[in-house]
Amino acid sequence: MITLSILGSTGSIGRSTLDIVRAHPERFRVLALAAGKNAGIAVEQAREFRPEMVSVANEIYPEVRDALAGSGIRVLGGLDGACAVSACADASVLLSAIVGEAGLAPTWEGILPGRVIALANKETLVAGGEAVVKRVKAKGARLMPVDSEHSAIHQAMRGHPWSRVRRVILTASGGPMFGRTRRELQSVTVEEALNHPTWKMGPKITVDSATLMNKGLEIIEAKWLFDLSPGQIEVVVHRQSIIHSMVEFVDGSFLAQLGSPDMRGPISYAISGEDRLELDVKTLDFPAIAQLTFHSPDHEAFPSIGFAFRALEKGGQASIWLNAANELAVQAFLDKKIPFDGISRIQKTLLEEAPENPALSLEEIQLSSVRARTVAGEKIEEMVLHHKVATVS
Repeated sequence: MITLSILGSTGSIGRSTLDIVRAHPERFRVLALAAGKNAGIAVEQAREFRPEMVSVANEIYPEVRDALAGSGIRVLGGLDGACAVSACADASVLLSAIVGEAGLAPTWEGILPGRVIALANKETLVAGGEAVVKRVKAKGARLMPVDSEHSAIHQAMRGHPWSRVRRVILTASGGPMFGRTRRELQSVTVEEALNHPTWKMGPKITVDSATLMNKGLEIIEAKWLFDLSPGQIEVVVHRQSIIHSMVEFVDGSFLAQLGSPDMRGPISYAISGEDRLELDVKTLDFPAIAQLTFHSPDHEAFPSIGFAFRALEKGGQASIWLNAANELAVQAFLDKKIPFDGISRIQKTLLEEAPENPALSLEEIQLSSVRARTVAGEKIEEMVLHHKVATVS
């Protein structure tokens, strides 16, 4: 029986993970859950799966504590609670799916000897990078990718040496803004950006897909997961989201992993010890698909991919600052404070202002992020003011 701690249990990845547990109760037992601000779902999950502990956001802690009184389930709150969930010593697998850099500290605390870290949180490696990889190795833990793209690469590489890899190709759906010009992107609404054609995800990740910053984050993540040079990583837009990524070997042959766009596949592979569990997912009907198409990214309209490569080239704290800029800018866009193309402008500014010295501990990474968020907040306020003035004029 595989024992689980789940960070982000009420999000899309967390709920899909619990669907897998529900379908295979003989294989999994949930020991600890960390939810967010949805009290109703958190209580339902706790009552159904009976974990030893549940952590929720401080705002809903009293409500969840009272709802679970007498259940024997320990209820915790805030960051300390999430870290306690991740550090649950009896869990053999930690599923890290808290959105954004907020998932870094709990994941860091959950890197325990012999444990599998099923990583759905891109920002842990984008911000943590070298420090996280060193900690994983030092603790004798193991990182297993949950992102469909990195899972595809991992699956394609089973039984093959990395010394024979020429490049990896990350596929991108292109998001809801595919085909729009740089000028057209200036007027994109929040509702348009959240209308993803393929995947059903939370708002932050969906906007990242619309800007293609999700692929930028995945470029940085791939570098650390697989010890790749930036020159070995490429991105191709594949609208059907059937090929999840590809590996090219030095002899010119390719291996690709295909499947319906359903996150339960890569999740089950990551948490089950690379087993193939029976899942109720849509099978591929190739005659119905008819064709698979591929396009080069439009770097003028969607510069975030280039920013990721620039962050890897620059080094230092560039990835931390780029990630912090993105998180704040995306939220400002969702709050309808800045235009859609303002997200990439904030990204670019923070990337170039990032300090060149590295941050090699959790404390240093967190301090760097605080500084970056202060600067990003100032830039966003300047943009908000300028946008208001331009609107009035």
